[in-house]
Amino acid sequence: MNEAIAGLPVSEVAPLHRFDVARLEEYLTPLVDDFGDGLRVWQFQGGASNPTFFLVTRFGGGFKRYVMRKKPPGVLLASAHQVDREYAAMRALGPTDVPVPNARLLCMDPEIIGTAFYLMDYVPGRVLMDAALPGVDATDRKAIYNDFCATMANLHAVDYRAVGLGDWQRPGDFIDRQLDRFTKQYRAVESERITEMEELIETLPHSAPPDRRVAIVHGDFKLGNMIFHPTEPRLMAVLDWELATIGDPLADLAFSAFAWHRRVDGQAALDGLGPASGIPTEADYVRAYCRLTGRDGIKGWNFYLAFGLFRLASIMQGVYQRVLSGNVASNFEAINHAPGLARQAMDILNDQGLQEIA
Repeated sequence: MNEAIAGLPVSEVAPLHRFDVARLEEYLTPLVDDFGDGLRVWQFQGGASNPTFFLVTRFGGGFKRYVMRKKPPGVLLASAHQVDREYAAMRALGPTDVPVPNARLLCMDPEIIGTAFYLMDYVPGRVLMDAALPGVDATDRKAIYNDFCATMANLHAVDYRAVGLGDWQRPGDFIDRQLDRFTKQYRAVESERITEMEELIETLPHSAPPDRRVAIVHGDFKLGNMIFHPTEPRLMAVLDWELATIGDPLADLAFSAFAWHRRVDGQAALDGLGPASGIPTEADYVRAYCRLTGRDGIKGWNFYLAFGLFRLASIMQGVYQRVLSGNVASNFEAINHAPGLARQAMDILNDQGLQEIA
């Protein structure tokens, strides 16, 4: 199979990520109700962390479809590729207003397919990778961004203790922990001296605004991690919970706003789109979130944007090293995006016009 599922390309499983399909079917059949038989597996292309697979079985007169996420092979950073965390988040959020796939099973035994993995139901729909939503009319664009924003607000309203994630809250300040974690991850895979990364490592710990709230944080909240209805502007499932934690919800909001800021080849995804596009301005988008979450506004917006870009730069430094070692989930060019992200982060941190949105 070489086609698209939910708008994402799938192909035969890459040699690096192959496993014993018969062994997997033997393992899953008694554990998953009505699993089916004749298991076939393809690999989704895209994403740089945990390899993701499309599974199909025969059942009755038709087929059943699943998605499997597993750790990549090889030596991994201790705090990365946490498929067990993804599974726990989706199981906890299943009964809430946050739409997530039905997570079926977690297997931490590497003897089955070589690494830990989990299985979830396939959710039919569209993954919208381009934040500008080409080919979508203005009315649906507006509805998509409204639902995207409302879903994030719903996530941040969940009582994390009530859904069983109280043990995710760690002592100390979330921002401090995150800066320490991603600085260590960056140092572990550092390939060159990036001046702006050094400046961020020095400056960010002293720039965080006070009086921060605490909520479930997705960690990678963007359109490309959502499944929308096949034809309607309605969000059906939030994916990729690997970075989920308990922390400052404005970290999610800032990450979700990168389409207005993160520049690729000198241009951000939403540059040049006016009101006629149906896509809100960044300020209107942030104000909508504030209304939904009972905030008067946001101080330190430039800090949150720079903080998110720093985290992303650290992650992309790790991706670059895995590309060089041949241990990456999909096909990526050997280009290090960390320097450009770090430069953008420093520019935003120094932008006085982004300090507050009221």
